[in-house]
Amino acid sequence: MGGFAEAVQERVRRARAAVAAAYEAEDAYEVSVAEDELDDALRVARGLGVDPDAAPEAENGGAG
Repeated sequence: MGGFAEAVQERVRRARAAVAAAYEAEDAYEVSVAEDELDDALRVARGLGVDPDAAPEAENGGAG
């Protein structure tokens, strides 16, 4: 599941970056949209048993 887990983690990273950018831009609408995307990405990760904060190599037990 390495590549798939990495894709889920990347979705979470992008969503977190979008939330930060929206807050920095002080755009209430974009904050709302970005937070919804982050909530969805985290829900998907949890549902699939993927730790969104784990380093990608940790998903494979450190094996390359």
